[in-house]
Amino acid sequence: MHKLPVYCFTLILMVACQPKTKEKFDLLIINASVIDIASGKVSPGKLIGINKDTIQELANMASADRYESDQIIDAKEKFVMPGLWDNHVHFRGGDSLINENKDLLPLFIAHGVTTVRDAGGDIAQSVLEWRNAIRVGKLEGPNIFTSGPKLDGTGAFWPGSIPIDKLEDIPPALDSLEDLKVDFVKIYASSLSPELYYRIIKECEKRGLKVTGHIPLSADHFAAVEFGLDGVEHLFSFLSLASPIGDSLRQLNLGFGMFPQILETYDEDHARESIAKLASEDFYVTPTLYVSQVIMQLDDLDLAVDTLLPLIGPGIQKTYERRLKQSQNRDYEGKQLMLDMDIRERSLVLPMFQAGITILAGSDCGPSNSYVYPGASLHSELALLVETGLTPQEALSTSVISGPKFFGLDEYYGAIEEGKVAHIIMLTENPLENIENIGSIDLVLKGDNIYDKSKLMALKTPMKTQ
Repeated sequence: MHKLPVYCFTLILMVACQPKTKEKFDLLIINASVIDIASGKVSPGKLIGINKDTIQELANMASADRYESDQIIDAKEKFVMPGLWDNHVHFRGGDSLINENKDLLPLFIAHGVTTVRDAGGDIAQSVLEWRNAIRVGKLEGPNIFTSGPKLDGTGAFWPGSIPIDKLEDIPPALDSLEDLKVDFVKIYASSLSPELYYRIIKECEKRGLKVTGHIPLSADHFAAVEFGLDGVEHLFSFLSLASPIGDSLRQLNLGFGMFPQILETYDEDHARESIAKLASEDFYVTPTLYVSQVIMQLDDLDLAVDTLLPLIGPGIQKTYERRLKQSQNRDYEGKQLMLDMDIRERSLVLPMFQAGITILAGSDCGPSNSYVYPGASLHSELALLVETGLTPQEALSTSVISGPKFFGLDEYYGAIEEGKVAHIIMLTENPLENIENIGSIDLVLKGDNIYDKSKLMALKTPMKTQ
């Protein structure tokens, strides 16, 4: 029998006694109950290892002794999920309101909104600068995807829009947007002819540009989608698809004047048939339900109990006056029409979702949209989506999953998984049980920035009282 030399036994003993090297992370979150928005399941007892802005490890707490970090967050009895996306916001109001718009950025973070999709305005250059600064960590705020200036027809409704008066205007307009390196194209279409509208979509399709926005009330949804339209903002244009005489009314080019007749002839079966024709996972609809609710209730708002209004700059507050005056001047018939349209619009959400259209949660917050505040308005939007018939899990998916999907970024966002970006919110209550629990945010993590409860409260406190 061969005998090993004594030094071999010594070497084996030394190796066996060496402490195991632990994997080190910049940040460890321990004892987390991780919410999988896609499945609607909660996995308790999880450990999340993060380096820089990326989730590198998702493991069970049973293996916690294999990992270490100088920075540990204990998420015991807390629920962890990806940060929210608000897929329809606005930064606007002209150069004099640039700083007040910039001051809105912390409000998104305070409500767990780590990414926004800016649907166009008149301070595009500043928004693009913020977008780039946020991406490299030089400015605190949600990640921004922006359309830059809107495209519209002659006499554009919103300042800063690029007017398209004739076919020859389209290529240079899109050239300018590509030069700005916008993330998508937004068409407002307040005065665009169907011909110009369709041609913009076709040209965007050729260039590989995502395009969404409004649809001219005289245009055809089916034709627009066939030409390459990726999405539609708001629901009012879809009402004509629910009427048997919708086609003929669109051809008369009556604008909003057609809606009384549309509502009189509204047919739910016709609506479902039209939705089925539009249904595609690659077609996106952003309902923006909450802004309509606020507009209809402007006369009854109690601003004395409004805790967020003091956070809004005086210049932006002044932009609220336009809608306030509109509300005060609206007669009974006008108010009733708005109410009836809103009821019908909300009835479209669940059939669209069930048919396979991708719903995007978007609040339409920003200057000019009175009392629709960054962050808080998205929470209200999610609650309204649940009221339409979506489950809390489905409503959350319209923000957390559908938002990244629009930009083809599913690989990097939408879940607490290895390889995903570490935009994380921690809640004290489970939002899958009650969507109102999305307001129970205890901590927001966005890359290297950790916002605990005290920091979150400071973001929602007027400067004069901080």
